[in-house]
Amino acid sequence: MGISAYLKEIARGAQGARALDRPQAADLLGQVLDGACTDLEIGAFCVAMRVKGETPQEMAGFLDALHARLAMPPRADRPVVVLPSYNGARKLPVLTPLLALMLARKGLPVLVHGTPTENGRVTAQSVLARLGVQPQPATQALASGHVHFVATESLHPGLQALLDVRRAIGVRNSAHSLVKLMNPVDGPALVVGSYTHAEYLASMTATFELTGARAMLLRGTEGEPVADARRTPRMDVFLNGAARLVQEGRPGPLARLPTLPTQIDAASTAQYIVAVLAGALPAPEPILLQVEHIVRACKAIEAEDDSSCLQRLSA
Repeated sequence: MGISAYLKEIARGAQGARALDRPQAADLLGQVLDGACTDLEIGAFCVAMRVKGETPQEMAGFLDALHARLAMPPRADRPVVVLPSYNGARKLPVLTPLLALMLARKGLPVLVHGTPTENGRVTAQSVLARLGVQPQPATQALASGHVHFVATESLHPGLQALLDVRRAIGVRNSAHSLVKLMNPVDGPALVVGSYTHAEYLASMTATFELTGARAMLLRGTEGEPVADARRTPRMDVFLNGAARLVQEGRPGPLARLPTLPTQIDAASTAQYIVAVLAGALPAPEPILLQVEHIVRACKAIEAEDDSSCLQRLSA
């Protein structure tokens, strides 16, 4: 039917725009992802949603459309920790690869997905490459105790194209929020979502609750899903949409700040990560806490799934 009818609802300005329901939002984004829209329609959609802002129902619908179309790796034997990495390093070293490798050491399969969205930033992908982790196809199996990187284009070319609209019109769009909420795994997973501004805590919480997500949510480091090495952020865990505060945020910086690389380039960051993993430098306390909470959440997912299987077998 085209998306013009939806544009008439959402493109009436901040005061006059009307929100879509979940099925309408799913249909709208589905058409965008499937390449059924003109560049003009896509631009109008991106700007309209930027001005109006997405409701939790709309985000849930967008996720429905996305999850129905993603190329996904097959089920792993343990819950997969999903780390969306889209912001990269601006002032601080990007330590998403350190978090990923520390989780893999705990025996968990870890999937980092992403694409550069900011010019001039150091990406987790470039650091992972220095550490020997190369991109793999979206449909390749995930192994416990290993870190895997999948580029967004491999998950869905239409999603990559929507993210790239930012380079043409200069503003972010709904896709930049979706990639931090989506679960690109065919099986149990824990999505580690992060926010940079306080208002996103409420909106992402509402979306995780509405979609029954299994996730962690925290204020990340410059938009990356890893705790700031210098201070301990609040951390919430969602199991089937039910939120639980697992870590109180601590005001101000740590009493004793960790040693961090003075340069944020990929080589310096990779060298620092190797030193931490080898025990030559201490791991930052906030990241250690994050690892602990993620491991506990994954164990809870495993216990919950085992219980559900037993219930089905005894029914």
